[in-house]
Amino acid sequence: MTQTVQPSNAPSLEVPTNVPTAVGRPAALKRRVPKYADLAPLMKFKKPEFSNAARLRRASTIWELRDIAKRRTPQAPFDYTDGAAEAEITLRRARQAFQDIEFRPGILRDVSSIDLGTEILGKESRLPFGIAPTGFTRMMQSEGEYAGSQAAEAAGIPYTLSTMGTASIEDVAAAAPNGRNWFQLYLWTDRDRSLELIERAARAGNDTLMVTVDTAVAGARLRDVRNGMTIPPALTVKTVLDASYRPAWWFNFLTHEPLTFASLSRYTGTVADLINSMFDPTLTFDDLDWLRETWKGKLVVKGIQTVEDARKVVDHGADGVVISNHGGRQLDRAPIPLHLVPEVSAALKDSEAAVILDTGIMSGADIVAALALGADFTLIGRAYLYGLMAGGRAGVDRTIQILEKDMARTMALLGVTKISELNPDHVRLLSK
Repeated sequence: MTQTVQPSNAPSLEVPTNVPTAVGRPAALKRRVPKYADLAPLMKFKKPEFSNAARLRRASTIWELRDIAKRRTPQAPFDYTDGAAEAEITLRRARQAFQDIEFRPGILRDVSSIDLGTEILGKESRLPFGIAPTGFTRMMQSEGEYAGSQAAEAAGIPYTLSTMGTASIEDVAAAAPNGRNWFQLYLWTDRDRSLELIERAARAGNDTLMVTVDTAVAGARLRDVRNGMTIPPALTVKTVLDASYRPAWWFNFLTHEPLTFASLSRYTGTVADLINSMFDPTLTFDDLDWLRETWKGKLVVKGIQTVEDARKVVDHGADGVVISNHGGRQLDRAPIPLHLVPEVSAALKDSEAAVILDTGIMSGADIVAALALGADFTLIGRAYLYGLMAGGRAGVDRTIQILEKDMARTMALLGVTKISELNPDHVRLLSK
């Protein structure tokens, strides 16, 4: 029912009679002085926490761990981790590829329980990712490879030790005796030295050898050039000034065992000089045949960037391939690993070879996307190192926790409960 109001100088207006007036305003909308009993439940002030452990707990993304890492680590080692080759186009494109994924969720599925376990190279992994090989790791944070291998052991995932590692094969095996340890090999011009490393890896219980094939020469890592990056870090005026803002890093660096390459003779100089002087630019598929005959465990080739090469290395005996452009640290404008996954997966579908992806992963959703497109497994490098620099072993644990939580949430929202249920129907590449 309406009431017509007719001012003498205005057209008629119809005003609804059921609009509450000030007198009829609901009690909940009337202003009043708040009572202490109402405010008390809202006043839950917590004591501020400024410890690094508290910062790690508050970090909910890998990017936030990166921010902590940057504050705690001198510029040269941070940039060594964070940077890439030349204009760093490859790294940006690799990360952008994951951002350009569109997920296609299914609804009305029971996702009350999510299983993230999978099988890789003949053994179970509790999560569908492992820790990638990274060199000079104790330079990023004094716990280095020990933190990475022990965190991987606790999480039930593989850990890969680099030839360029700063902890020995034997020491890593002793630090994580129940872990699944892999060894990454750079073939040197001195084959006897390479053979020695292979034999040591086998004796220490490593079940997988990962040979990296994309370092015929060193990439142009310009951040390292600008920072005057050497191994070990040199004390210059610049580094001393930098240290004044990050005393904990320098205290740890100076009060622990000197930084050396555990698998190499003592070396002093730039990273590029080391690669160019020691690694073999004459490698061919014949060398892969020699490795296959020499190594009795699983053999994986890292640095695959074309479908043709993926087929070839499997034909020469590889048990798996790692689609990787070395984190964008070698050839700038290299192929984007995520874009290659569907083609490589299709090309190897009739073999038993594992398809593994690295480069660009910064979230659990990235891992889910790679698995849906056809990867069997993934590796994390920078993501783990950001955690390491942010807080040592606790930071690596936090990295794994963040990725695990991301994956479980993403899979539940997609409507899948197991890794095996992921398929290309769950994703779409928006651009390529």
